[in-house]
Amino acid sequence: MHNGMKRTLIGLSTALVVYSLLGFLILPGVAQRVVNQQLIQYATVPARLGRIEFNPFSLELSLFDLRLGEVDQPQLGFERLYVDLQWSSLWRRALQIENIELVKLHTEVVFGKDGNLNLAQLFDLPPADEKPAKDEPFALSIGRLQLIEGSVRFADQRPAEPIDFLLDSLNFELLNFATRSDDAADAVLVATGPSGARVDWNGQINLAPISSSGRLKVSNLQLKDFWPYARDAVSLQLKEGQLSFAGDYRLDLTERTDLLLSNLSAELAPLNLDTPDGQPLIRLENLELSETSLDLAKQQVTIGKVSSRALETWVTRERDGELNWQKLLGQQSAVRDEAGQEPGSAQQAPRSTTNISGEQTANAWQVQLRNAQLRGYQIHLSDQVPSAEVALELGPLDLDLSDFDSRGTSPFKIQLNSQVGNQGAVSAIGQLQLQPATGQFSIDTQDIDLRIAQSYLTPLVHLELRSGMLASQLQLALTGTEPLVFEITGDAQVTQLHTLDTINNRDFVKWERLELEGLRYEHPAMLQIQQVDLNRPYARFIINPDLTTNINDLLVEKSPAAVSQTRSGVATDIDQQADAMGIRIGGVNIKNGSANFSDLSLRPPFITAVEELNGLIGTINNQAQQSATVDVTGKVDRYAPVSIKGGLTPFDPMQSLDIATRFRQVELTTLSPYSGKFAGYRIRKGRMDLDLHYRIEQGKLNAENKVVLQQLQLGEQVDSPEAVDLPVRLAVALLKDSRGTISLELPVQGDLNNPQFDVMPIVWQTLRNLVTRAVKAPFKFLASIGGGEKSDLSQVHFAPGSSELDEQMRANLDTLARALQERPVLRLEVEGQSSPTADGPLLAEQWLQREYQQTWYKVLQRRGDKVPADAAQLEIGEEEKAAMLEGIYRSRLGQQPPAQWNELDEQARSEKLREAVLASRADSTALLRRLSRARAASIKDYLVDASGLDDSRVYLLDTGITQAVDDGQVPSVLHLGVE
Repeated sequence: MHNGMKRTLIGLSTALVVYSLLGFLILPGVAQRVVNQQLIQYATVPARLGRIEFNPFSLELSLFDLRLGEVDQPQLGFERLYVDLQWSSLWRRALQIENIELVKLHTEVVFGKDGNLNLAQLFDLPPADEKPAKDEPFALSIGRLQLIEGSVRFADQRPAEPIDFLLDSLNFELLNFATRSDDAADAVLVATGPSGARVDWNGQINLAPISSSGRLKVSNLQLKDFWPYARDAVSLQLKEGQLSFAGDYRLDLTERTDLLLSNLSAELAPLNLDTPDGQPLIRLENLELSETSLDLAKQQVTIGKVSSRALETWVTRERDGELNWQKLLGQQSAVRDEAGQEPGSAQQAPRSTTNISGEQTANAWQVQLRNAQLRGYQIHLSDQVPSAEVALELGPLDLDLSDFDSRGTSPFKIQLNSQVGNQGAVSAIGQLQLQPATGQFSIDTQDIDLRIAQSYLTPLVHLELRSGMLASQLQLALTGTEPLVFEITGDAQVTQLHTLDTINNRDFVKWERLELEGLRYEHPAMLQIQQVDLNRPYARFIINPDLTTNINDLLVEKSPAAVSQTRSGVATDIDQQADAMGIRIGGVNIKNGSANFSDLSLRPPFITAVEELNGLIGTINNQAQQSATVDVTGKVDRYAPVSIKGGLTPFDPMQSLDIATRFRQVELTTLSPYSGKFAGYRIRKGRMDLDLHYRIEQGKLNAENKVVLQQLQLGEQVDSPEAVDLPVRLAVALLKDSRGTISLELPVQGDLNNPQFDVMPIVWQTLRNLVTRAVKAPFKFLASIGGGEKSDLSQVHFAPGSSELDEQMRANLDTLARALQERPVLRLEVEGQSSPTADGPLLAEQWLQREYQQTWYKVLQRRGDKVPADAAQLEIGEEEKAAMLEGIYRSRLGQQPPAQWNELDEQARSEKLREAVLASRADSTALLRRLSRARAASIKDYLVDASGLDDSRVYLLDTGITQAVDDGQVPSVLHLGVE
């Protein structure tokens, strides 16, 4: 071998050895030392690189055990970094790396309470010299970049409740990445956390231009890990919450930030939120979004489908009038408003929004919702403002919404179905458009319990709403919101309305069914009702002893200032509404109505009932000022017919009124309290026909009233300071005609605007054919006609204490009825009687038994035991009676038992108490008169109902007291007269 060749080989060998020593040993050691020196110089925390390995032949570089931070809490580091450089980098003038592997990279991302990021404070670097920006990025090409089993700890001390969680398995792979290539690099990311969350991402990245596309999927994300951020905005407690979402994206930063999300889907299941004091607020089983997209450039969000199940929420209006949701969602906003802008927050540019009227301002986002289905929702409504809390349950509630567009230029569809309370239901279907604000809905309600309004009525009236159900079939058309303009048409019904006067514990107003047909309301201009059907209405009107009415009693007393202010405000509102709104009711149809009237200012009180009210009230119109026709009929005390006919203007009765009221065959004995007060005599018998004709024209009253009294007989004289000082009995005798009829006309004229009426004197009509012959018809003759010669028909006997007819008495009345059918000109007068000696003890015993039942009934009610519908159905044992007897003695006699009775044994003492109670009631006039009336009513009812006698031929005389007793039975006397 030539020397030159040898020297060459030796030189090459030496160079190779030197190169190897430099590459394998010297350069890694020097580089490690330099790196650690630089870390010591610039790192603000302990930092060290474990070692460096380099293969000078394959250009493979490995860095091991880089740690920045304390030994027990490193902030940044990795176990190994492997880089495989390519020799082609030397001649291609670009850094080419075949493979990069980063094993177990660990990063601590920590925000302090002051908002500083720990990673930004790891190094204290000198300021870099400003260099002109290069047009092209640094030439870099990476065949494969792989992050293996990395981990990231994220902590944020800024929220009131710090956040701290760990992603402990992070794997990332990037393929074919180049900074100066149009080809996109493929990348895959998979990360999991200890709470079960998982992040999957695969896509492409391109730097020339900067863009990326791919798919991101996040599964089982526990909201509790991030809830402290929400707690700073809303002070709610998260009990449970899990979110999953996935979608495709496309990001392009070439000219602007273009972000397009597509195929988005999300699921929130479940979600449980509580109020700060631990009360439940939201319970959600499931919420899913699918077929959703977002276009950042177009500022457009399209949600294809939303489905949700079993949301339960609680909505409360608290004592101060605010909703609990307002407070819970508004607390943080209020704090921020008072404190100003949050520290560290940058001044934000104003964003475009949608105003209240639905108009879109510039650059507003567009949100489109194709279809939403909410199922099984439950809303617990509560109002704590009234003294008695009001609670209402809505649900299960189903809601469908489709074709919603936040720009509001196209209509979207809504369908709602929900249960209201225990048995009510509401359904609505229609469409709504925001710009311009228009909409059409069909709304149906069924069995809405009106008792929910009780708490709002209680502060105003002493009235209990016992029952009432609302149903409706309505069409709603919205045509504008500024001002609000809408129209409601359809029908509505209120059934089983029952109100109770809580002062007297009596029925006040009730009806079986109120139906509004052809309802049309145009807000705010017009209300039209084609017809009002009122079935089985009832009302009670009472005049109190002080001449006030039960209506006055029902109103809750207020301070004079409050009353004045309320009346002024109400009057102003009524005037404004009357001027602004036209009201037209096509007609009011009354079926089977009734009413009770009581005048307690009289002694004895006057009480009567009006039944079988039927009729029609014609068109009511406050714009046309036309008279409404009235045609109503009824009966007073079952037998006396009454009619009301004519016309009136309901909204201005002083302008025009023409009403004629007719009463026929009214029993005058019911008017005895009035005759006793004003005439000084009770009425023994008689009937009345009454014609009242009232006419008003331009405030001028012209009334023509006619009273016809038939067979009037006065009873005993009554001492009344208000009685007229006239010979009343003589006047009655003079006024009777040959038929026993008195006809009176009482014209009244006056100016209602200045109520000083000129009352004309009573005009006595000519007395015709005065009845001079007293009619006496022997009952034996009638008995022979009826086929009962041996029966005494002049009296009806009753067992002591009873108003029931026995078989013999019913047979006698049948005989009498047959005889009277043969004598149509005859009339029968029934005088119910009772005997203190025969009836009194039994009536007292019956009264005591009722007292036992009523007292025991109240005891059972207070104990919460099951009780029958009527106290009379109770069976009471002797032990219970003995226990109640002393209480009855004290309450009814108003005194304590004598002290000497305490020395008696229990049985003897109870007997003394019982005897004293019975003795106090044995001579009760009220009990005796009630029995007398019951006996007279039994006789007439049997003659009318069972024997077929015309009720107009049977008169009830005033009740009587008798001492006569025939074979242990008490008689009621029958009298005969001539029609």
